[in-house]
Amino acid sequence: MTAGVQTTILLLLIAAVVAMLAKRLRFPYAAGLVVAGIVLAAVPFAPRILVTRDLIYAGLLPPLLFEAAYHIHWEALRRNALLIGVLVTLGVAISGGVSAAGMHLLAHWSWMGALVFGALIAATDPVSVIATLRESRAKGRLPLLIEAESLLNDGTASVAFAVVVAIAMGQHLGAGGVALQLVGSICGGVACGAAVGLGALLLTGRTNDHLVEVTFTTIAAYGSFLLADSLNMSGDLATIASGLVMSNFRSIGAISKRGEEAIERFWEYAAFVANSLVFLLIGTQQSDRDFLAVWLPTVIGIAVVLLGRACAVYFCSSLFAGSSLRISARHQHALIWGGLRGALALALALSLPQQLPLRKEIVTVSFAVVAFSIFVQGLTMPLLLRRIGEIPGRAHAPEPRRDEASVRS
Repeated sequence: MTAGVQTTILLLLIAAVVAMLAKRLRFPYAAGLVVAGIVLAAVPFAPRILVTRDLIYAGLLPPLLFEAAYHIHWEALRRNALLIGVLVTLGVAISGGVSAAGMHLLAHWSWMGALVFGALIAATDPVSVIATLRESRAKGRLPLLIEAESLLNDGTASVAFAVVVAIAMGQHLGAGGVALQLVGSICGGVACGAAVGLGALLLTGRTNDHLVEVTFTTIAAYGSFLLADSLNMSGDLATIASGLVMSNFRSIGAISKRGEEAIERFWEYAAFVANSLVFLLIGTQQSDRDFLAVWLPTVIGIAVVLLGRACAVYFCSSLFAGSSLRISARHQHALIWGGLRGALALALALSLPQQLPLRKEIVTVSFAVVAFSIFVQGLTMPLLLRRIGEIPGRAHAPEPRRDEASVRS
C-alpha cells in the first residue's frame, strides 16, 4: 500500500471520527477538522502532507463547486442576478482594493505585494461559507445570496489574482490588455462549463444506467475545470457553469429517477470528503507558519480584510436600496460576517512564484486570515444567524419584509 493511500485513509478516518464527535458535542464540523489537522501535524510519527496549489485547486475545489452549483435553482438565481453580479465584480474590486490599501499604508508593504494579497483574499470561500450554512440549516433568500455570491466571486477573484501576479512578475499589460484578459477568462470559463455541461446532459439522456449518469456528472465537474484551465480561462467558473447547466436544463437530456437519486447521494458524499480533506489540510499547515514573526501585519491583515468586506457589502447594497432587490440591514451584517476565507485563498497563496517579493509574508498572513475566519467568524456565524432569525431558536421572529418575501426561493 502506497504512502499516499495510507495517508488518505488516515485522513478519512479522522474526518469520520471528528464528524461523530462534532455532532455529539454540537461543535462546528469545519473548526473541529482544523483543530484535528493542527493536532495531527504536531504528532511526531504522523505522515507529512505536502499541500500544493494543484491538490486544493484542481483536486478538491471542483467537486465542492459543482455540488453547490448543482443545488442552486436557476429561477431564484435569475431573480437576484443583477445584485449578485454587482457583488462578485464591483464588490470583489472594493474588497481587494481596501485590503491592499490597508496593507500598504498600515503594514508598509509594497503596492504590488499588497495588491497580490488583496486579490487572493478578496473572494469569500464557498467551502467555508456553504459548510457553515448547511450546519446551521439556514433557509430563505440569505443562503442563496451567500452561496451564489461566494461561488461566483471565487472565479472573478481568481481571474483578478492571475492578472495582478502577471503584472507583479514584470509582464507589461496595458489597460486594454488587462480588460481583455479579465473578460476573456471569465466569459471563456463560463462558455467552457456550459459547453461541457450541455454535452454531458445530451449523453446522459441516452442512457438509463444510474452509474453512467453519475459518471457523466463527474466528467462534467472535472472536465469543465481542466478544459478551461488548460486554455488559461477560469476553471472555477467553468465548473460552476457546468453544475448550473446540468441541474437546471435537464429537459435537454432527461436524467432517470434512479439516476437523480444516485447523483444526489454521490455528490453529497463527494462534497463531504472534499470538504473534510480541505479543512484537515488547512489545520496541518498552520504549524508551518511563523505567525509571531509577522504578528503586526497579521493583525492588520485580519482587520483590513474585514473592513474591505464591510465596505464592499454596504456600498453594493446601497445601490439597490430603492429597488425590489434591496438587502435588509440584518442580511447585510450576515453577508459581511459570513464572508469566510478558506481553501481558495490558500491555493492561490501557495501558487505564488517563489521569486515574488514578500511571498513568505503574504502566504503567512493569508493562512492567519483563514484561521481567524474559520475559528472566529465560523464559530459565531450560527449565533448571528440565530440572532437575526434565520435559523431555529432565534431570539425573535420578524415578519418577512415585502422585498424579502418577493424574492424568497
